[in-house]
Amino acid sequence: MEDMFSSLPDEILGHVVSFLPNESALYTSLLSTRWRDLWNETLVRYGTAEDMADSVVDFLARFEELHPLKHPRRLQFHYVETEDSVLAASIATNNKLLLDFSSRKKREEPERPYEMRLKLNIQNPQSFPPPTFSIKTLYLKSVCCLTSEVVSSIVSSLQHLENLIITGCDGLESLCIVDGETKLVKLTILDCLQLKSLQLRTCRLKYFRYRGLLPRILPENFFNLADAMLDFRLGHICYNFKTEDFDTTLLTIKNSEVLTLCEWNYRALIWPSISPQIESFIFYKLKELWWIVKDGQSSDALVSFLKLCPALQKLYVTVDPESYFTSNRAASGLKEATKYKKLEHLRLIKLMGFTRKEDEISLAKDLIQLVKAKPPRIDASDGSCLQVLGNTLSEHKERCELVRLEKEINLCAKHPHMGL
Repeated sequence: MEDMFSSLPDEILGHVVSFLPNESALYTSLLSTRWRDLWNETLVRYGTAEDMADSVVDFLARFEELHPLKHPRRLQFHYVETEDSVLAASIATNNKLLLDFSSRKKREEPERPYEMRLKLNIQNPQSFPPPTFSIKTLYLKSVCCLTSEVVSSIVSSLQHLENLIITGCDGLESLCIVDGETKLVKLTILDCLQLKSLQLRTCRLKYFRYRGLLPRILPENFFNLADAMLDFRLGHICYNFKTEDFDTTLLTIKNSEVLTLCEWNYRALIWPSISPQIESFIFYKLKELWWIVKDGQSSDALVSFLKLCPALQKLYVTVDPESYFTSNRAASGLKEATKYKKLEHLRLIKLMGFTRKEDEISLAKDLIQLVKAKPPRIDASDGSCLQVLGNTLSEHKERCELVRLEKEINLCAKHPHMGL
């Protein structure tokens, strides 16, 4: 049959799409090349780095949320005379904005170090008028020294930001985030490997996900995180880092329900800080734990931490042979007996990255000792299932045998933000 829609002018197609909800409208890009080209239309601009902020703000001001195809949703800004420095800006559904500088060619010399100060949700921005629609999620990718001030200016015009993602910013050594109207709920920082100082002036943060070298994290206001990813498997960037430097961060994760943590982080920084008051420092709300370890041979740190998590329901243990390691001497006393409530709610243990079945079995034996009531399901690295033999836990303690069952479909979803 003749495709009458594809023969219509762009303006008419855009008007048709305007009657659909944004999510449904986006699906029209799957109909044909013609529809896909409508969504991929790109506005191309040229200028200097100083012109960039004006172009982005103008780009946002022209976009109409109720008519998403009336103006291009993509901007390509060339900010030097050569073709190797380009900003790719795009507006996605659910009020998302991506500012991507990664097309800038990599130089042989390292990026110049720089600091970045982001003032979010400022009530009366002086530089630019706010866009006609609300940007709630902002992705910043590969910001460099040349573009950091421009990015700060653009961010100051976004008055309703709730979710900020910063990734792959080479040269970024110091980052300060100031949330003027305390609307920021989610913050993600990934692979900014030169970052030494992270200053947070916000009090409503609930989700904090960090992957990279451990910097000095300075929360100026108290907040309780519900979901915290502290993926410091690469170690720390400040070699004079002390236990007390981590204390303020530790307080923010104490009431988390979901937590990602490296074993070395617990050994070197958390345990020395809480051991004098171990009876009172309990992770009462923790339900899901992602534990990253260098090898699968020693379980004393994990067992010690689990004794502090009476409400735990799911445990994921990942072995990464490249993960940072600290000497056992940094956490003396881990094996000492402490008063704790046994794990009554643990229903799943997922083991990942183990290369030796013996290490999995040994760890499972140690973990089962902490469980009260029905033993949890234990999924091995190869996709098989390990099961405790015996009808009751008491019988299992005496024999403590594990058998390998037939392979089955892996029911455990991949960690949503570990990037493994």
